[in-house]
Amino acid sequence: MTTQLSLEGVTGTAGGTGARPGAKRILVGTASWTDRSLLDSGWYPDDVSTPAARLAYYASRFPIVEVDATYYHPPAQRTVEAWRDRTPRDFTFNIKAFSLLTNHPTRPESLYKDLRDRLGTPKRTVYLRDVGTEIAEEVWQRFLSALRPLHEAGKLGVVLFQFPPWFPIGQANRRYILECARRCGPMRVCVEFRNHSWMAEENRAETLDFLASHDIPYVCVDMPQGHPSSIPPILAATSDLAVVRMHGHSDKWTSKKIEERFAYLYSEAELRRWAVRIRELAGRASTTHVLLNNCCGDNSQRNAERLAVLLGGPEAERPPG
Repeated sequence: MTTQLSLEGVTGTAGGTGARPGAKRILVGTASWTDRSLLDSGWYPDDVSTPAARLAYYASRFPIVEVDATYYHPPAQRTVEAWRDRTPRDFTFNIKAFSLLTNHPTRPESLYKDLRDRLGTPKRTVYLRDVGTEIAEEVWQRFLSALRPLHEAGKLGVVLFQFPPWFPIGQANRRYILECARRCGPMRVCVEFRNHSWMAEENRAETLDFLASHDIPYVCVDMPQGHPSSIPPILAATSDLAVVRMHGHSDKWTSKKIEERFAYLYSEAELRRWAVRIRELAGRASTTHVLLNNCCGDNSQRNAERLAVLLGGPEAERPPG
């Protein structure tokens, strides 16, 4: 089964740019296919035990995946070519931008070796401002160059720029968002915020209008509330592509352990409510990407499969098994 859905005959507006008639596609998938807790969960059959087999199996069940590993280490082009070659023609990859490019602290050992050598003996972690203009330019060029095989094959959805809690609303940060979009072109970017100021009630319209005026998809999130990084679950389409990322509601959101931070399984009632909201959002965009990021065991896979069925209605093909 693939969980690519069509909502025929739905029209609407995205970001106030006018009606977009025709079929509406909703792609449902997860934010990982290789993390250790998933491999230990039993979701993959026993005979699916190699990287190539796992990606092929995943792609037989979902039409989209988000690659989170690229946040920690920029990918080698040969790795990207393998992703391209191991998936169906219409499969979609969303790629998370390398941490250095989103102003997150980055371990020097995750940089390209020759660039790391040029830095000498740097700090335990570095930021983009620490590496100098020449190295920064090299990181941008190499990161984007590695993604070209996916882009040229029509398999690259968007490059996800998830900005940190210390990236508040402001003119300089809006300029940086536009710089990221410009550098990535013609590849598309989408933007996820982790600083509440962008979507505070008094700034919400300004933020969404800014993204819409530059045709940049806003990443709608479901996440724990009450933290400095919390963004409210506002669904908005600021482009012809809408993106939803569902992180769950773990009560250990601030844990350093990934398995604790994302240890959440959405209930049937929650998924039904989200299906209604996502269908409404999909009416205002041509394509909608829904990524489950509650990556603990096979939670995200189980929730994504069920959500796809709910979005497709009673006639949707159900996942095997």
